[in-house]
Amino acid sequence: MSAYNQLLNNLGTLKLPKMVEMMPSLMESAKGGPLSVVDSLLALTDAEIAFRDDRARKINICVSSFPYVKTLKDFDFTYQPQVNKAHMEDLCSLRLLTTASNVVFMGSPGVGKTHLAVSIGVEAASQRISTYFINFSTLMMKIKKAVAEKREEEIIKHYLKYSLLIIDEIGYLPVDKASSYVFFQLIAARYEKRSTIVTTNQPFAKWGEVFGDSVIASAIIDRLVR
Repeated sequence: MSAYNQLLNNLGTLKLPKMVEMMPSLMESAKGGPLSVVDSLLALTDAEIAFRDDRARKINICVSSFPYVKTLKDFDFTYQPQVNKAHMEDLCSLRLLTTASNVVFMGSPGVGKTHLAVSIGVEAASQRISTYFINFSTLMMKIKKAVAEKREEEIIKHYLKYSLLIIDEIGYLPVDKASSYVFFQLIAARYEKRSTIVTTNQPFAKWGEVFGDSVIASAIIDRLVR
């Protein structure tokens, strides 16, 4: 076996697929003049690192459970001129995560609330920050099941672990009081520790109806916007 083929085998054994892929083009480049060992290794390792970073980015985005993958560049600000582009760019800089700040997107259906929330989440996931997207009704069904099984602490701990939690569409279905209280505990546990983004079609004045208790609703709002 030639040294070249042995090198390819070694790289494969070491699970360095991008370096294997880059070898032929590197050898072709060397025909124009000798490349130093350092330059050759630098080119190969740069390609491998870039490949692994891109793979990790794609995996993080996949496990974050976004309904679709869209960025701020995909948002039509001419269609929704009331959305402050500069403010959204600041949110996508992820500065909010350094202060564990929360974001509430409020408005009628179809204005792009979910898209804006997803765009922040995709940016975070791309930077390998633990991110999770969940529909409010799905989350509440999971919480209701946990309440019935007396696993409230377990479910709170599970959703507390994400650096960025996105809860979409608060307000479409009313929630029973016991589940509302566990939801409050989750939001309270994340308060000033992790960032939470919520979207809602209901003004805060109607959250008492959504959560079945105006006191719990006020407590949730307080932890989200204070």
